[in-house]
Amino acid sequence: MDKVHIVTIRNPMDPIAEAYRTLRTNIQFSSFDKKIQSIMITSSGPGEGKSTTSANLAVVMSETGAKTLLVDCDQRKPNLHKIFLTSNENGLSNVLAGQISFEDAVKQNIVENLDLLTSGIRPPNPAELLASRKMEIFLQQLKEKYEYIILDTPPVVAVTDAQLLSRCVDGCLLVISSSQVEKEAAVKARDLLSKVGANILGAVLNKLEIKEKGYYGYYYQYYYGEDGSKVKKSKKKSRRRK
Repeated sequence: MDKVHIVTIRNPMDPIAEAYRTLRTNIQFSSFDKKIQSIMITSSGPGEGKSTTSANLAVVMSETGAKTLLVDCDQRKPNLHKIFLTSNENGLSNVLAGQISFEDAVKQNIVENLDLLTSGIRPPNPAELLASRKMEIFLQQLKEKYEYIILDTPPVVAVTDAQLLSRCVDGCLLVISSSQVEKEAAVKARDLLSKVGANILGAVLNKLEIKEKGYYGYYYQYYYGEDGSKVKKSKKKSRRRK
């Protein structure tokens, strides 16, 4: 796993890696009445960092000793097999189609306590696949095997996949890139999830650049909870002269 470019694996002491652990803690304490076991991660549009967030969150969940499964539910533009440098020949779509068993499709212990189920071959009807009764039953069965299930889904504004799947999970996270997303798009993404009764745990705001005293630039990521609180993730850039 040395070549995998995931900060929580390559540099677990990095401030950003620590911020993902803070995100983990916030999720764990987000509900006292029902355990948040299955977590769907989406964004308003492409390129906002939802797959990176999914991968890092799954890693820090597994760090606690909890058996964790990371599932690529983006049947249109899958990315997790690229992040983890593995094959996508068989995955979620193949399992739901009955072509292969889950045990044969899942990639076990990509890091300790973390399994990966890639997207598999793209089906002709991605939305219908994720909204199927078979998918709902599959998720319930996974809860018997795993303490946490992290689902990486397509952007919610672009296609309906995330909306449909959000009804089958315990909570949703919305990843928003401050450098490329208009406020209206973020609000629309939130509204689309709310309309189907999704349990929105909060939002992760990333790619926010802030200059301090003209010497340093920082990329910040924030996690916004339902109570309005936020936790900052920062990564220092190189020093610049005035």
